[in-house]
Amino acid sequence: MTAQDAFLRALEARRPAGEPAWLVALRAEARDAFRARGLPTTRDEDWRFTPLAKLDKLDLEHPTPGGVAGAPSWRDADPDRLRRILGTCGDPKRRPFEALNTALFHDGAFVELAPGQQLAEPIHLRVAGGHVRNLIAAGPNSRAVVVEDHRGAAFTNSVTELALAPGAQIAHVVVQDLPGDGSAGFVTLLARQERDSRLHLASIALGASLARVEVEARLEGEGAELDLDGLYLGRGAQHQDHHTTIDHASPHTTSRELFKGILADKAHGVFHGRVHVRPDAQKIDASQTNRALLLSDGAVLDSKPQLEIYADDVKCSHGASIGQLDPDQIFYLRARGLDLARARALLTAAFASEVLARLPLPALRESLEARVHDWLPEGAA
Repeated sequence: MTAQDAFLRALEARRPAGEPAWLVALRAEARDAFRARGLPTTRDEDWRFTPLAKLDKLDLEHPTPGGVAGAPSWRDADPDRLRRILGTCGDPKRRPFEALNTALFHDGAFVELAPGQQLAEPIHLRVAGGHVRNLIAAGPNSRAVVVEDHRGAAFTNSVTELALAPGAQIAHVVVQDLPGDGSAGFVTLLARQERDSRLHLASIALGASLARVEVEARLEGEGAELDLDGLYLGRGAQHQDHHTTIDHASPHTTSRELFKGILADKAHGVFHGRVHVRPDAQKIDASQTNRALLLSDGAVLDSKPQLEIYADDVKCSHGASIGQLDPDQIFYLRARGLDLARARALLTAAFASEVLARLPLPALRESLEARVHDWLPEGAA
């Protein structure tokens, strides 16, 4: 059975009774959207570098139940409060895996911060696979750090919606560390920010045979700021894809985007970063940087930075660079006693450190630095 057939069969399954009418209607709209479009192919511009043939090798007809742990479930929340955020940050008609998630999600976390609430400890969501929907609603002037941890599952399709009220400050880190062979992970982050809110999104992708992260952030209020960071590692025949859209929908908004990739063997990376500035969004400041380090001749990166500017009083910049380790730097380190493998590993770790240093929690930074170092000997030698 192909992945397309397995997903269509899942859409025919009977949903649990007792869901409110608005959720039933939302699921039906998403189900119809997927049926009309199906899985994307390389003929779709946003998917032309990411074939989905690897999905056909997974057992999607009998998936692991999966779920999420670490925070209150949306099942326990007031439906009226859920309705204020669920489905409001994205559009399942535009993203097929968001449509699948909306139609099929069975579990997820609902994090709701009261006005002025500031959490002293981070929230850690452990996603165990399957179709998972997480909701984060940050009240005015609230503050929290949320870590979304994906590991161990053969298939994951998660969507996280983040709604930031005026003055809210949220740091949200997604760590994807799925098995390197025979696994697929799809992560969608959808955010909307009101005035003077601060959002730091970070994606750290360390595994999976096939992985794709989609980010869409809408800066809706003046003074809203977004930092969007990413680091992805790939070896063997792994495929790491990142698609990002930052929508400056209001004037006096700021975004800073930094994505770095390290690819070895025959790994394939994709980065498509889009910054959209609407006609009335004057006085915005947006920067986008994408850098990739190729550790072998067989590694490939397809990079497409994109600016769409419809206002005339803005400050926007973007840049992309793809290359190998600097032979002069390797020579310098070897002249000081390091062997070739150690010199390459040291330079590769330094390349990754710029993104890791920006993570909000010291313990998380240290853990991921160790994970990168564990990855390095084979990939950097």
